Amino acid sequence: MTTALAPEMTAADRCDRCGAQAYIRARLVSGGELFFCGHHGREFVPALRDKAVDIVDETDRLVESPASSN
Repeated sequence: MTTALAPEMTAADRCDRCGAQAYIRARLVSGGELFFCGHHGREFVPALRDKAVDIVDETDRLVESPASSN
């Protein structure tokens, strides 16, 4: 998975399956794009690997860093 070709996704990007915030974007060889939440990304991305030009996975943003105590 790569993030080199696309800017970070925003809260406006929605999962094509359920409408939740998307954290995974798959750009297809055919020219289209698919967006998935973490749940649906885990379900559908394995089948898309050979059909995608690139897959951007930002699910690491779902894990919050502990706030520093200053």
